[in-house]
Amino acid sequence: MIQFGEWLPDQPDYMNTGVTEATNVVPQASGYAPLNEFVSYSNSATGTLKNVFAAKDNDGNIKLFAGDDTKLYEFNSGTSNLDDITNTGGNYSLTSSERWRFVQFGDTVIAAGGTGENLQKFQLGTDTNFADLSGTPPKADFLAVVRDFVWTGNIDEGSGRVPYRVRWSGFSNTTSWTSGTDQSDFQDIPDAGNITGMVGGEYCTILMERAIVRATYTGLPLVFQFDKVETARGCQVSGSVCNVGHMVFYLSDDGFYVFDGSRSNPIGAEKVNRFFFEDFDFSQKDKMTSTVDPQRQLAIWSYVSNNALTTTPNRLLIYNYALSRWSIANVDADLVAPFFTSGYTLEALDNISTSVDALPASLDSALFKGGQFLFGGALGDKIYAFTGDPIDAIITTAETSLGQGTHSIVTRAYPYHEGGTTTIEIGTRNLHSSAVTFSSAVAPNADGFAPFREEGRYHRVRMNISGTWQVAHGIDVEARGLGRR
Repeated sequence: MIQFGEWLPDQPDYMNTGVTEATNVVPQASGYAPLNEFVSYSNSATGTLKNVFAAKDNDGNIKLFAGDDTKLYEFNSGTSNLDDITNTGGNYSLTSSERWRFVQFGDTVIAAGGTGENLQKFQLGTDTNFADLSGTPPKADFLAVVRDFVWTGNIDEGSGRVPYRVRWSGFSNTTSWTSGTDQSDFQDIPDAGNITGMVGGEYCTILMERAIVRATYTGLPLVFQFDKVETARGCQVSGSVCNVGHMVFYLSDDGFYVFDGSRSNPIGAEKVNRFFFEDFDFSQKDKMTSTVDPQRQLAIWSYVSNNALTTTPNRLLIYNYALSRWSIANVDADLVAPFFTSGYTLEALDNISTSVDALPASLDSALFKGGQFLFGGALGDKIYAFTGDPIDAIITTAETSLGQGTHSIVTRAYPYHEGGTTTIEIGTRNLHSSAVTFSSAVAPNADGFAPFREEGRYHRVRMNISGTWQVAHGIDVEARGLGRR
């Protein structure tokens, strides 16, 4: 069996050590698994959603929040509506490049809508609407929780935007923002460009255009120590930053990296970087979003490709960080984000569909179980989740010469997969300077093979798989030589 290896679009098709195509699949140790359809989870908001965030109160109840240009919402599992819980003082006005950022600090959810909006707060179990966070905090593009502090980055304190400044709250006090009080303070980092991302935790990782800075808590008098730990590169696209713990993934000028707290390691070099930069519409970089699915150990980037018909992101680049393997998917998604589900009663399922057969997922799906992790996001004005049926997928092997310097004819192809149905195509060409010609798609017969008579000097095999499938392992071919020409 020719086992499906890793997807390596940056390598030549001929004698590629992996596969040349891995579309609408997820890499795993043996072959590829399916990516499920992106299906709607909520009813409509007013505008295109700009983030989704799940919070859990002290009793374990899940609240699912979302925001668009003008409003903040809470998902109502009883109606599937996005209930408007905007600040009673009036609507917001985020610009096209701004996004909502959410954190949870104790029982309070804090939201930042960019340098044009006051920080918003929602106390779980108490509040019914968002309100301005008291204590005169700065307006900010980025938000994080670092130990017992709320951090803001790329801020406006009223006198104008300072894109290289971070500011943090008082110790365990989200309403204390006076420098020198309760350990609250700020720090300028003036020689590395703008802040493009911020990740909290035990320490703060600050991604900038030309560097990565780590801020470590030291207590008084400094409070935090700032170390520029990465100076060879920085992060150019804020939407490319995602993390699992302190493992931070990001896009730099020369490709994809993972930062481990002390240094950056390349993950896309000689694999997907060249492909991505040729495919990525950089004029739409503000529409890029990214997230991590820790259950499947995936980092995912959504972006607008150069062949998109609209400005809606139409591509997912998927990286399995446990295996260092990539794949790609053609999915329209304005946003990718993880969240937890609110629970559904059987009666509440009527708000999704009056027919059990028309539900977007089976009744035992995580989609309907409260507190279940979901890999999802948004498309347009609705929350979506990757919980539908498997998407039709394509996997194509590398090209090889079946006979040294001779023509060969492929007579049979045996697909190895679990579940679903497949068809097989054989790609042939006689010169590396010629275009590849694929045969018609042939389904395997009752004996498990697809019959062919495809002649050429170089061959590759494409598997098209659809239906409810679980894994695609690889393929076998039978061929015979035809002599030299």
